[in-house]
Amino acid sequence: MTIERSLRGIAGFFVLLSVALGYWVHPGFFLFTAFVGANLFQSAFTNACPMMSLLRKIGMPEASHGTA
Repeated sequence: MTIERSLRGIAGFFVLLSVALGYWVHPGFFLFTAFVGANLFQSAFTNACPMMSLLRKIGMPEASHGTA
């Protein structure tokens, strides 16, 4: 699994988890959903993401962009 695929999976999990917690536990958890969305939005333009840095530190491989 690559950094990019892992990042999408982690972000999707966080969004689903925070929506569920916001619905069943406390509406304040929707702020975490907004944080994840805002971070994904800014990373689309800057290519900077704290989770990607963490995944690189633990040795997750980058995606190869060669021709297949």
